[in-house]
Amino acid sequence: MSLTRCFAIVLRQYYLIRGSFARFVQLFVWVGLDMILWGFMTKYMNTLSDSKTNFVPMLLGAVLLWDFLVRVMQGVTIAFFEDVWSRNFLNIFATPLKISEYLSGLVITSLASSCVGLVVMLILSTSIFGLSFFSYGLTLIPFIMILFMFGIALGIFATAIVLRLGPASEWFIWPVPALISPFIGVFYPLTVLPEWMRGVSKILPPSYVFEEMRRIVAGEASNNQSLVVGLILSAFYILLACWTFKKTYGYAIRSGLIARYSAESVS
Repeated sequence: MSLTRCFAIVLRQYYLIRGSFARFVQLFVWVGLDMILWGFMTKYMNTLSDSKTNFVPMLLGAVLLWDFLVRVMQGVTIAFFEDVWSRNFLNIFATPLKISEYLSGLVITSLASSCVGLVVMLILSTSIFGLSFFSYGLTLIPFIMILFMFGIALGIFATAIVLRLGPASEWFIWPVPALISPFIGVFYPLTVLPEWMRGVSKILPPSYVFEEMRRIVAGEASNNQSLVVGLILSAFYILLACWTFKKTYGYAIRSGLIARYSAESVS
């Protein structure tokens, strides 16, 4: 695998962002608005609560981690969509670029864009609303790792869907985070879910992150075994997503679908 070719994919995205104010602003404006909205909401909830529960680390922390996961996924998919929208996808793979190099470039692009959003969220949540990440301790590291890896897996799998069904199928991709959010318990414990939903939660790595976050905020000891399970599942999903993309790309080449890649081709 050539690092130069991976960097070329990243460089293309950099030039796109540098040359467009709208693309630059979207890196941080939506996550910033989420932090402000949920920050004031949690402060208001603190004034209504008679208990000593602090909703800032419980809810605002959950929003931050959830937004980070969504940004990681979108970092991959939007970079891919840029090539689709500009009808540049065929041009890219007319070069000696390998699948692994292309996906690596998308992952690096996602890492850079999601880190920008994460920094903005950290600044707003800590400076304005007093969210202290020291309360999570060192478990914040596996939290970020699990969410990043699973977000990458979701992004690669989403690009495989669009590659197979055509550009118009991108509208199947945007609701994906909303579809999985009820199962992973971003704002509530998994115990409130029906049994069949809890079964689905066990195979979704983010559910382990948000459960452990609530455990730590409640003053309980962290369950390292659940975080290990989350890491293993995330790694498995990345491998599965890469395999799916490779097989889908191979099918598109053999069937000639890739030659007919246009906004109208959904089959």
